[in-house]
Amino acid sequence: MSVRIVVSGATGWVGKALVVAIAQAPDLVLAGAVSRSAAGRDAGEAAGIGAIGVPVSASLEEALAAPSDVVIDYTRPDIVKANTLAALAAGRHVVVGTSGLGAADYEEIDAAARAASLGVLAAGNFSITATLMIKFALMAAPYVADVEIIDYAKGAKPDTPSGTARELAERLAEIRRPSTAMPVSDLGGVRETRGGTIGAPNPVQVHSVRMPSFVLSCEALFGADNERLLIRHDSGPSAGPYVAGTLLAARKVSGFVGLRRGLDTVMEGLS
Repeated sequence: MSVRIVVSGATGWVGKALVVAIAQAPDLVLAGAVSRSAAGRDAGEAAGIGAIGVPVSASLEEALAAPSDVVIDYTRPDIVKANTLAALAAGRHVVVGTSGLGAADYEEIDAAARAASLGVLAAGNFSITATLMIKFALMAAPYVADVEIIDYAKGAKPDTPSGTARELAERLAEIRRPSTAMPVSDLGGVRETRGGTIGAPNPVQVHSVRMPSFVLSCEALFGADNERLLIRHDSGPSAGPYVAGTLLAARKVSGFVGLRRGLDTVMEGLS
């Protein structure tokens, strides 16, 4: 049976690519598309592939009036949580590709998903190679105590750190050993230059660089006595790398209940 998908943020950078890919996939159906800027247009025309008979809705509520199975959200940090909770309340599984959510937000989403017996899969980055970067960093964390994260993005990115960096920091903090560096609270000078402290019980320092020429990059820098390990992922200007992972998530999200963080949790051989 085909998976019926609503794409929220259908005219965005990743959203357009998803509309095209879903329209071409034999096991997926585009059941709805949401974009206020393109409301009333055909979703295929808005994505540049010609009419496919799916109108663009002005709101997620409008799109949820038609039958569907999964909502994919690539919108904005300020509306993704509300969208996710609304989709769950309407009986849809959710794939969250929008960054900006914190640990408390995910706890609330997890509780709502479990109450509704639905699945939510959220990832800071749905690229397969970015997922491998996260996985390799998690593999290194139990062996090397000291790790910090640097993420890079264009100057106009509206949230900091990136979803990739936040997810990686929170997951590293759960398994890493305590840092050997001087605690930020004990430092003099300008403490903010040590970055943001994210995660528990052993938090990670995260530094965000925002300037022209970057798309999205993230690196985990591990340090030990007389040696360092750098694990880094760089994204190019195309949204293509995120499409395959997002659609894999859409195919898998109905197979569990509650929230899962990270594409690796549904990738065979990595989970």
